[in-house]
Order: sequence, then C-alpha cells, then structure tokens
Amino acid sequence: MGGDRQSVKTYVPAEQKEVWRDHADELGMSLSEFVRTMVQGGRRGFAPGETESETEPTSEGSTPGGRDLERRVRAALESGPRSWDELVQAVVGDVEDDLEQTLDDLQDRNRVRYSGRDGGYVLTDE
Repeated sequence: MGGDRQSVKTYVPAEQKEVWRDHADELGMSLSEFVRTMVQGGRRGFAPGETESETEPTSEGSTPGGRDLERRVRAALESGPRSWDELVQAVVGDVEDDLEQTLDDLQDRNRVRYSGRDGGYVLTDE
C-alpha cells in the first residue's frame, strides 16, 4: 500500500457509530483510526490458508492471529518505535495481493467466476 491516503465514507446507524466511538476512546484512538484498524484486522482474519485455530484467541490473551501476530508485532518493533498505523501496516501485510492470487487460482480451476450481472465474484456450479 502506498503512502498517499484517500478518503472512504460509509454510513452506519447512529447507535453503531457511538459503540465504535466509545471503543475508539477506550483505545485512545480517533474514530477514523479505529475503523481503519478494525477493517484491516478483520481482513487479516480472512487471509487465504488460515485455519480456524490460527484466528482464535489464545489463552495468553493474544488477539486473532495468536502467536503469529505476537511474533510479527515483536519483529516490527525490533527496528525501533512504531506508531499504531505503522504497526498495523507491518502486521497486516499485503492482503490484497493474497486475495488477488487466490481469486486467480480459483478462477483458473473454474471454482469462482466474476459476474458483473451478480455484482461480483460468485461460486460456480462445479
């Protein structure tokens, strides 16, 4: 992901926004930073090849990703202090490339196809 930033807008119920704002405040984050971090964290949870056990919290209190996440955070911090955004970027990796490769593979095997009529990718009948 490049360094230039773009604005993204979404609409949620007022109650949802308040829940997010409260959670962001608890974490000492802006609402924008919170939403960006949660989206990236959620996307990380859907990385190709992950098993359910890799995304379950461990008994040591790790977040989704478990020990692998802890290892990546520690590796990112070995080079020195990092901001929250820098840590998120370091541990999330390039999910877009993984997704693109997985979709290409699935399309090559005729398991998934893109359908403009249906509004996106769909499973094939095979």
